[in-house]
Amino acid sequence: MSLFRLDASIQVEGSASRALGDVVERTWRESEADALVVRRQIGLEPLPSNAWSLAVSASRTPEHERTPDQRSAVALARTLVDELIDADAILMTVPLYNFGVSQHLKTWVDLVITDPRMASQPLAGKHVVVAIVRGGAYGPGTPREGWDHSTAWILRILRDVWGLDVVVVEREFTLVGINPALDSFTDLAAEMQRDAEHLATQHAKHLVFEAA
Repeated sequence: MSLFRLDASIQVEGSASRALGDVVERTWRESEADALVVRRQIGLEPLPSNAWSLAVSASRTPEHERTPDQRSAVALARTLVDELIDADAILMTVPLYNFGVSQHLKTWVDLVITDPRMASQPLAGKHVVVAIVRGGAYGPGTPREGWDHSTAWILRILRDVWGLDVVVVEREFTLVGINPALDSFTDLAAEMQRDAEHLATQHAKHLVFEAA
C-alpha cells in the first residue's frame, strides 16, 4: 500500500501539525512496515508562485506555441496529480496561518486543479485524513469563533470538488507553552493534545482498513 503525505507547515521542529501527522503515519506503518510513503512538503519546499498562472495560460495555448515555463508548469501539475492518483490513501497536515488558507496549500490546490484529469474526479472515493491545528481556540463561544477561514474551504475542495472521503482530526491551543498569554490553558491544551492524538490513531486504523 502507498500513502501520500502532504505537509503544509513552514516548521519542522515544534510543528504541531507534523507531530499529529506522524501519529497517523506511525499507525499506518504498523500495518505494513515496508509501506511506501510519498511526501510533498509544500511549506518547506514551496511550489513556484507563478506556476498556476502559467499552467492556466498554457491550457489556452496550442502545445507547440507554449513557452518553456508554461510546459514546466503543466508538467509540475501533472506530477502533483500523479502523486494523488497513485496513492492508496492520503494524509494532509495543515496549520492555520493568519486565520486563512496557507498560501502554500492554496498554490498546490490551484495547480492540481489545472490538470485536465481533475475534471472527471479521478480521486473520488479515495480516503484522506486531514490533520488541522490552530494556535488558539476557535470553537463555539470563544472570542475567535468564526475566525478560522481555512478549514471550511479545505473541506469544500476535498469533499465537494474532488470527491474524496475525508475524516478530520483537529487540535487547538498549540501555542500554549509558547505564548505566555495562554499559560492558564496548559491543562486544557494537554487534554486537547491527548484527544487529538487518540483520534488520529483511530482515523489511521480506519485509513489502513479502507485502503487495504
